[in-house]
Amino acid sequence: MSGKPRRVDHWQDPDAPEPTSRKPSASLLVRDESGRVLLLRRTDNRLWTIPTGGLEKGETIRECAIRECREETGIDVEITGLVGVFSDPGHVIEYRRKSGKVKEVRQPVNVCLRGRPVGGELAPGPGEASEVRWADPAEIAGYDIHPAMRRRIDHGLSGAEPHVD
Repeated sequence: MSGKPRRVDHWQDPDAPEPTSRKPSASLLVRDESGRVLLLRRTDNRLWTIPTGGLEKGETIRECAIRECREETGIDVEITGLVGVFSDPGHVIEYRRKSGKVKEVRQPVNVCLRGRPVGGELAPGPGEASEVRWADPAEIAGYDIHPAMRRRIDHGLSGAEPHVD
């Protein structure tokens, strides 16, 4: 693990800590020409996910998704649509310092976009991902993915209208 705090995602857990903050973020369901999904294994919780990260000052959600994808996977993308807006209060993320002390408990507000690769080279971003790969949608059920993230992926793969919590 890098210098980042340890991340613990809680989903529909009555014993989860109360949120201390909310932060907008973007995630990106990237599919290649074969329909495979871009996945990465996070370094902070070791779970598989799609590119995701917090919105920085001075950037749009679109810019955030593109930046996070490049930083985490090495892939440059074009945004092609909207999967949905995910803000279920049953999902909170607990960030802990190396000492174990709670740094922050965040209730995310995530805008999940669709994208397609337009360049770059598949490579895990230092401190961001330990592995990156293209996965066939039929194989995704076998990956260790947090339920909140799986919800975004499943909705994006369903082809349904954009989801809004």
